[in-house]
Amino acid sequence: MIEHYLQPESTIQALELMKQHTGVAAWFAGGTKLNATPTKTDKTVAISLDKLALDKIELQGEALHIGAMCHIQSLIDNELTPVALKQAAAFIYSRHIRNQATIGGEIAAFQSEALLVPSLMALKATVILANASQMDIEDYINSEQRELIVEVIIPNVNLMCIGYNITRSAAGLAVVTAAVSVDQKGNKIIALDGVSPFHHGYAVPVRLRDIEAQDLKGELLEKAVADAVHPVANLCGSIEYKRYIAGVVVTDLLAECQHLAQEA
Repeated sequence: MIEHYLQPESTIQALELMKQHTGVAAWFAGGTKLNATPTKTDKTVAISLDKLALDKIELQGEALHIGAMCHIQSLIDNELTPVALKQAAAFIYSRHIRNQATIGGEIAAFQSEALLVPSLMALKATVILANASQMDIEDYINSEQRELIVEVIIPNVNLMCIGYNITRSAAGLAVVTAAVSVDQKGNKIIALDGVSPFHHGYAVPVRLRDIEAQDLKGELLEKAVADAVHPVANLCGSIEYKRYIAGVVVTDLLAECQHLAQEA
């Protein structure tokens, strides 16, 4: 339960407050995760990021720089945002949540659904941390200690990328979330969420690097994807169903993405 709400006015001050309250403090971005089951925090101190001016979206060359406090709905509304990221942002069904949640929070949260992360992985996104270091988003989400994100960088807004989210209903929990990208040289990225065992109670999106390196299509690709993932059965579906649907979705997305890349 949050008992103290602190509002630093600089990143340096925010880091100092976190140091002072080590073990009992949590970063407070939009707040959608800290106050809701199953991600509700047990920390007593909330350190707000609201005054740190981390909400800008800027295009620098072909790279898009997105402040960590940029709200999800702002991504959808901004003309600079790549179509694939707009699409992924819309996977968060509730507009009320999109108006509150932030891109940094969606990446950093230890949650069972990482709806934006597969598309960010496929877009080769990196994160800039408060200590000025830069990490690939895949390395960040696999880190046990997720440091404060100040910026998300998509290096090439023109990269051909598409994603899809399988749910039982419009507002239902995700069964599988997938994204693929294909660059001008034909190099592929295949990223999935919902197909790996939970780690400390939360999901970790994965890349299928072995399959990316192969030139598989149709039923061969479907089977390879199904064999490569290790989902857990729950209310969203059985292991067999999740493997099957992951194979079908990736195969369809990759075929469409390759077709669009050839036409571009």
